Formats: sequence, C-alpha cells, structure tokens
Amino acid sequence: MADDDYNEMDMGYEEEPPEPEIEEGAEEEVENAEEIPDAYVGTETETKEEEPVERPRKTSKYMTKYERARILGTRALQISMNAPVMVELNGETDPLEIAMKELRERKIPFTIRRYLPDGSYEDWGVDELIVEDTWRRQVGGV
Repeated sequence: MADDDYNEMDMGYEEEPPEPEIEEGAEEEVENAEEIPDAYVGTETETKEEEPVERPRKTSKYMTKYERARILGTRALQISMNAPVMVELNGETDPLEIAMKELRERKIPFTIRRYLPDGSYEDWGVDELIVEDTWRRQVGGV
C-alpha cells in the first residue's frame, strides 16, 4: 500500500486530540504559584516524620513454631547465598546450624509482622521475642 493510500484511509482517529479549555482563574493560580518564596515551601509539619506510637501489644511475646521455622529457613537461605554472618563461627558450615546459633544469640536482624483480625498489625523484633528451648535438644544444643 502506498503512502498516499494510507493517508486517505479513515482509521477512526483524529489527527491531534483537542486541547482542554482553561478557565480564566486557573491561569492566575499557576502564575501566582511561581511567586511563592522558598521560605514558605515545605513547612515543618510536612517534613517532620511521624514516629510510630508505642501501644500496648495484644499478641504473645513468645515466638511460635511457625515463625521460628520461617525465620530459620529464610536466614539459612540468606547465609547460603553468602550473606554476612552475625555470630562467631566455630567450624560450623551448615547454614541452618549457623542460623540457629544466630537465633540463640538473638542476632538475626528480622522483624516479624503479626496481623490482627481487625486488619491492623504488630511488629516484633526477633530479639524481643522469647524462644522456647525445646528446639535446642533437636540439634544437640546445651
């Protein structure tokens, strides 16, 4: 198909979309926006970061076996992918054993988010939670 034939075909499109009409007051607002001094741009309330409010927590301070499994698995995977280890190694090479040692010493830099039925959530650091000692017997711990 030649270029002449292509231009003659009606594709259902307009050449250019019509420009939106601008009201008279809108142009004045744009012009006045440039005249605002820099001192008024960015007040303290806009730049001030909100700190999280510490409310009494509703959930248990004990780590569940599901949270423990997820944390150990995730941390072992990170260690196996050459993430920095947070504890002193004494000949350990198994990533899962290293992750367990980090958990025992509360050095895992994770935050657990527990969702509540009302849609809100609580964040707990791994170092804040109590881990039961029953799992130490499984790996021959003291």
